[in-house]
Amino acid sequence: MAKNILICGVGGQGTVLAAKVISQAAVSTGQKVVSAETIGMAQRGGSVTSHVRIGDEVFSPLIPNGQADLIIAFEASEAVRNIDFLKKNGTVVVNAKIVQPTTASLTGKIFGADEMISHLKKAGAKVVALDADQIARRIGSPKVVNMVLLGAATKMGVISKDEILCAIKTLVKPDFYELNVNAVNEGESVSL
Repeated sequence: MAKNILICGVGGQGTVLAAKVISQAAVSTGQKVVSAETIGMAQRGGSVTSHVRIGDEVFSPLIPNGQADLIIAFEASEAVRNIDFLKKNGTVVVNAKIVQPTTASLTGKIFGADEMISHLKKAGAKVVALDADQIARRIGSPKVVNMVLLGAATKMGVISKDEILCAIKTLVKPDFYELNVNAVNEGESVSL
């Protein structure tokens, strides 16, 4: 049985590291993983989407539309942009934050997270929204939003917290290990 996880956000938020952590977690338990990233025009601020597919019957790194079990969105409008990937009754774990694109500020068409989350629910997604930015700042670094979201995602049953923590130990510099573990624990403890 395949597990399909799509991670989306904008450049600089840590989406690629989150994909690597999920992939490493699966590989460390002997599972087959294929993954791919699509990175937007700008290194910082452009759309970034990572596809992680886990299972013996997975051959293509890209998740087909309607097949993602889980979308982990670092930003609410990126979740909306990628909602077509989600399977029926799939889950979106979303940071209740909006990064306004330059075009929005130029045209004056500013939108809010509530609108985006409402759209996700209308599309049939089970939506778990949390303020991952606030949690990350509270524990000491805005750079661990990715791990807060992974922690919240472990509650969905698609990825294992213990495996994620082992992968963090493998992939993250020792100086930042505790901070990242705290972020996963805080994300997991959010009441959904």
